[in-house]
Amino acid sequence: MKKTLMLLAAVVLLAGCGTDPIKEIKGLFQNKGEQDLAAGIRSYENGSYNDASRQLQGAIDAGLGRSDQVKAHKYLAFIHCSSGRERQCRDEFRQALAIDPDFDLEPAEVGHPTWGPVFRSVKGRK
Repeated sequence: MKKTLMLLAAVVLLAGCGTDPIKEIKGLFQNKGEQDLAAGIRSYENGSYNDASRQLQGAIDAGLGRSDQVKAHKYLAFIHCSSGRERQCRDEFRQALAIDPDFDLEPAEVGHPTWGPVFRSVKGRK
């Protein structure tokens, strides 16, 4: 009952703030690792790779579920590959695959000229 009242109060308060109340409420229930992961992905998408790397590693260190750990390692791999650090890129893909051996990139990601070949070589595909 108490959680429901808090949720309702948050919706009412956020409704007039010009923000997305659902997104804001979702953030209230995320743990530190999930918050850092979301921030890291936003930083990556904005091209702030140093911030993204720090946030993604912080997310891993703070604790994430398996699928979120894989996602964090994937983005770290993308950052390393884009920055010309192929060894670190491979290491991040290896870590993702160690967590989930069935992990695969999205079709658009696997065809990327920078990290696609690195991923395929780590995954064992040509």
